[in-house]
Amino acid sequence: MRKYINLLLATAAVVGLSACNDYLDKEPQDKLIPENYFTSADNLKAYTLNYYTILPSHSDNAYGLGTFSSDNGTDNQAGRSASSRFAPGEWRVGSGNDNWGFGNIRGLNYFLEYAQPNYDAGNITGAQAQIDQAMGEAHFFLAYTYWAGYQAIGDYPILDGVLPDDKEITLEASKRKPRNQVARYILDHLTEAARLLPEASAYGKNGLTKDCANLFRSRVALFEGTWLKYHKGTALVPGGPGWPGNSADLNGFDIDSEINYFLTEAMASAKLVGDKFVGNLVENTDTPEGMGPGFSELNPYYCMFSADNSGAYDEVLLYRAYSLSQGVVTQMQAQFQKNAGGSGWTRGMVASFLMRNGLPIYAAGSGYDPAWEDQGVTATLQGRDSRIQIFTKTDHSIITYGLDGNSPAEYRMGWMFGGEDLTCCPTGWAVKKGQAYNYAQAQGNLQSTTGSIIFRAAEALLNYMEASYELNHTIDGTADSYWRAIRTRAKVYPDYNKTISLTDMNKEAENDWGAYSAGALLTDRTLYNIRRERRCELLSEGFRDADLKRWRSYDQLITSPAHLEGMHLWNTPMQDWYTDLVWNEANANVSAPEKSEYLRPFERTEGQAAYNGCTWRMAHYLNPLPINELMLTSPDGASPSESVLYQNPYWPLVAGKPAEK
Repeated sequence: MRKYINLLLATAAVVGLSACNDYLDKEPQDKLIPENYFTSADNLKAYTLNYYTILPSHSDNAYGLGTFSSDNGTDNQAGRSASSRFAPGEWRVGSGNDNWGFGNIRGLNYFLEYAQPNYDAGNITGAQAQIDQAMGEAHFFLAYTYWAGYQAIGDYPILDGVLPDDKEITLEASKRKPRNQVARYILDHLTEAARLLPEASAYGKNGLTKDCANLFRSRVALFEGTWLKYHKGTALVPGGPGWPGNSADLNGFDIDSEINYFLTEAMASAKLVGDKFVGNLVENTDTPEGMGPGFSELNPYYCMFSADNSGAYDEVLLYRAYSLSQGVVTQMQAQFQKNAGGSGWTRGMVASFLMRNGLPIYAAGSGYDPAWEDQGVTATLQGRDSRIQIFTKTDHSIITYGLDGNSPAEYRMGWMFGGEDLTCCPTGWAVKKGQAYNYAQAQGNLQSTTGSIIFRAAEALLNYMEASYELNHTIDGTADSYWRAIRTRAKVYPDYNKTISLTDMNKEAENDWGAYSAGALLTDRTLYNIRRERRCELLSEGFRDADLKRWRSYDQLITSPAHLEGMHLWNTPMQDWYTDLVWNEANANVSAPEKSEYLRPFERTEGQAAYNGCTWRMAHYLNPLPINELMLTSPDGASPSESVLYQNPYWPLVAGKPAEK
């Protein structure tokens, strides 16, 4: 069974669920399963195991770094080109079924519709632990599926069962519910999932547990609580000015009470996980390389992200395994070990990391020298928080020990602009988080079996810290112990008060979009440093865009375009390191010195998206509904303006058109 689920989890990038049709009014393909199928533990298990494939995993993209590219398109990390959302008029309303698929919801509703009565009546045969696991998984995956839609769209339909083939019923069920109600619905399912799921899964770290459900519950609650807080007074919250929903659906909605509710729930769920792991975080031995000759593990914290068996590390709650023998692999290590995967940290990301004495780099007495930026990556990072040191390729980082484990090869900064544009580092700050050292994982490209971490416990500590401070405006004893534990592992002076007292928000605003909310620079330095800690601990793990959206941290880009930058190149000795620099030409591989002395990955050639800086529109906090769905849910099947749905604020009712605001 363990081997079976390992392989099943590994196939996420290749295998889709059968119930993935986009139309609300079609019966799920699972309806072919007879109702009496849901009477044995083995059958329940076989059904719910399919849904592990919806969880995030490393992509088999030939030029990517797996999940470690997932912060591209934020102020943390940049790819070779900017997202259309940062270029006015480039993101347009779709005509298909984008972000509007209900197949998984139907399939899971079908499962619960037939399995739940049998469960309640005790009519399911087999081991109770296995039955509970499957029931808990169904609730979890239903919550996760709703989360994916609600996070992108906001207000969302809530479908409590499988719909009959009746147009009027289908149209009524299609109506969107206020986002806070959807978030509560998700939390309810996660509460049930946590009740049913085991402390330790029979599938090991490839199976869901109570800790997974509670951690994810804290994530959802924190997201909604802070979204409501920072988007209050806009059309992007229920009942706000210009909100397109029906006021009759608000059910006595009081935004301040809802904010308090969600933040309280985030604290409670995060603490259930955080208390277990605050003294049990994976050790950081602070070695410059994660592995030594013979593939010996030198730094468990580093290896947690690059190992095949991520489950060997206590902090990992759930991961997806890959298998070379089964042909379930990715190309990510080919990119890590041969070049840079077309991704790199931004200058702002690097600047956010403190010195080890706990001081920001600009503070008097920090020990930082700005001239180090002229000398390369290694010099710039000296004396810094260990996380940016161990997870960044420096001038002579070892990138592989070969096939035999004893043939070290170094990363050369001179590779930055050589080879294919898609694989080079666009900022000079090449990502090392997730890189393994065995060249066997890179040869032939499709050889990587590095595990994909889905949940790790450190997030719970960060979720509690933020939720508790947002709710109570103080650092309580629990948050204090969590914060010190994270900083201690990072090899940073653990007293965060020292950092807070020397934080200059005007300086932070130069490097961190999260220093803003609703277009205003934060004045609360404690809150800012909580955000900074989250940024530094979770770098390249796919949290940044969601964080910036819930904090409403993109607003300032509406009037002041941001120019994302990388390393200091021009007017430094480093510009002589390279012989293939091309600028001010159609085939430019670097930005011109007159633009900035620092690399600007989106400003190499005129016509690039965000060539004049990254800008924003309020509409971009939520995805537009596709016009096809608005037509399908109109009485005549062809009139978007008559749909029982409604378009998201500031998006038009015409396909191919950009946001209006």
